[in-house]
Amino acid sequence: MSFTVVIPARYQSTRLPGKPLADLVGMTMIQRVYEQAAKSEAQRVVVATDDERIRTAVLDFGGEVAMTRPDHPSGTDRVQEVCTQLQLGKDEIVVNVQGDEPFLPVSVINQVGTCLKQDSGAGVATLCVKISDAAELFDPNAVKVVRDVSNRALYFSRAPVPWHRDSFSSGQSLPADTEYYRHLGIYAYRVEILNAYVHWPRAAAEIAESLEQLRVMNNGVAIYCEEALVEVPPGIDTQADLEAARQYLAAES
Repeated sequence: MSFTVVIPARYQSTRLPGKPLADLVGMTMIQRVYEQAAKSEAQRVVVATDDERIRTAVLDFGGEVAMTRPDHPSGTDRVQEVCTQLQLGKDEIVVNVQGDEPFLPVSVINQVGTCLKQDSGAGVATLCVKISDAAELFDPNAVKVVRDVSNRALYFSRAPVPWHRDSFSSGQSLPADTEYYRHLGIYAYRVEILNAYVHWPRAAAEIAESLEQLRVMNNGVAIYCEEALVEVPPGIDTQADLEAARQYLAAES
């Protein structure tokens, strides 16, 4: 199953302004993300941005870039505009790779890019990893997902779901008899779902949880969620994350 990778990249970031152009040991972050994606089985990799500085940087390293409107409320909306610009067919697959994940394994990009062939009835595919630490389970920044026996998502939440009635009544510990999964923010979409998504109103659960994928589920679209085949390093959200990434790359070189 062929797929296209789109990498949304905004210059303005609340916690780390200019993040896509941050230097990572001689290479910008957006270039490292792009080059990782280019190693995948994607037939095409495109950076989506509304900033001329990012556009220039991508063109300078030989990447493909699409300029998008500056008023998109989310990266998903930006990806959909690129699909329209590229005139992608409704049945084509697009993978949304976040522009702040320079260490995203190539195998993970390939995995999510081909997930939808496992479930022809799903409109979106994504990945998750098992939670092994109670602190992560109760961290609202770590999004949890509950799945059915067919690996379809039942719900995504910032809360620890499912709620373990007996274990959680006495404290915040990881129950031995229940598995928990953290959602990874990488998605594969059928283009027809993206085209519909931008016209759907925000769902009540989406607003409450601040999770866009709940709008998809609210409109009856199945999300296939598979466990990632390999460990996925965290993205870069803060200056501390950036410094840690620089130290890691310096040690590797």
